[in-house]
Order: sequence, then structure tokens, then C-alpha cells
Amino acid sequence: MAARPGEPPILASASAVRARLLASAGVPVEQIASGVDEDRVKAAFDKLDHDSLALALAEAKAAAVAAAHPGRLVLGADQLLVMGDQRFDKPRDLADAAAHLAAFSGREHELVTAAVALRDGVVLWKRTERARLAVRSLTPATIDAYLAVVGPGALASVGAYQLEGPGAQLFERVEGDFFTVLGLPLLPLLEFLRGEGVPAWAC
Repeated sequence: MAARPGEPPILASASAVRARLLASAGVPVEQIASGVDEDRVKAAFDKLDHDSLALALAEAKAAAVAAAHPGRLVLGADQLLVMGDQRFDKPRDLADAAAHLAAFSGREHELVTAAVALRDGVVLWKRTERARLAVRSLTPATIDAYLAVVGPGALASVGAYQLEGPGAQLFERVEGDFFTVLGLPLLPLLEFLRGEGVPAWAC
């Protein structure tokens, strides 16, 4: 079933970046935060590999919103940061952000980005993509100065950085799709949405 005329997809996320990416590509969305307890989902699916866990989180968010909006196309997304055997969540506070950045200093990590589209509990599409990022060697003074510039914005993203802003100063190299780093496998998602008639002008 294609999208109903006049009804935009629902983005089951509070992420302003994801909403902005979609809107900039001509896909305005209705944004509804899922309220899903991510820690609970992670605990329940702890044995999954990173890609499967990211998909499980994305699907849980989409399903929670879709349950209250029958017939609507709902998009869920999630992103994990993986370094070696360790997964990092969003920092709790600026001290936690500083500790994360110190751990990343001079090392590489991966961002695992997942997205799911479903309607009435049925998964219509899903995708995971990865990007590898190499952080330059950061002194404590550099970390403190960076956090002074970005402030609480460091707490909005896993990794304590936004590559599209001052966070770009932290890196030596990025391998992978830029949109994946920002939190959506955007081009594959747009291909799916065109098949659903969204937006009509691009189909």
C-alpha cells in the first residue's frame, strides 16, 4: 500500500538532524518521538551483532509509534558507535563527553546506522550501513576547548560530535557515506520512499 495522499511519513525520532536531512531532500515528515527505553531494548538484545541490534532499536521505535497511527508509514532509525568490542552511548554530561573523546583520541571507530520503515506492524524495508572514522590525537586542552565551543550540543549525538559542525575538527579521516555518519542511510531510504510515492514529484 502506497502512502495516502497528503499524509507524510512519520519519523519516530526526536532527531532534528534526521528530520532536516529528509526535509532537505524533499521529504517533509511528521516527527513523533517514540519514547522507547533504549537501554531496555539493548539489554534484551545484548547478544545480537551490532548491525542486528541497531535494526532492532530502529524497529522498536517505529513499531511504538506505528501502534498509535494505523495505516501510516513510519520510519525508525538508530545509530551505534563501536570501537573494538565496546559500544558507546550518548554521553550523559560534558564530563562523560570528555571521557569519550579521550577514549577515541588517536583511534578509529565505526558508526553503525540503521533505518526501518513499517506500516501496521509490518516491516516494509530495512537497511544498515557503516562508516569508519579516524580521530586525530587530541590533547586534554583540545577536548576542553572543543566542548567549550559546542557546549550541551555534544550530548545530542553518540560520540559527542557532529561531523557537519565543529566536530569535523576532531578527525583525520572518514571512510563511508556522509549521510550514514549523520544518522540515516539516506539514499537507499529515498529509493524506498519513491517506490511508496513519496514525494510524488520525484517518482
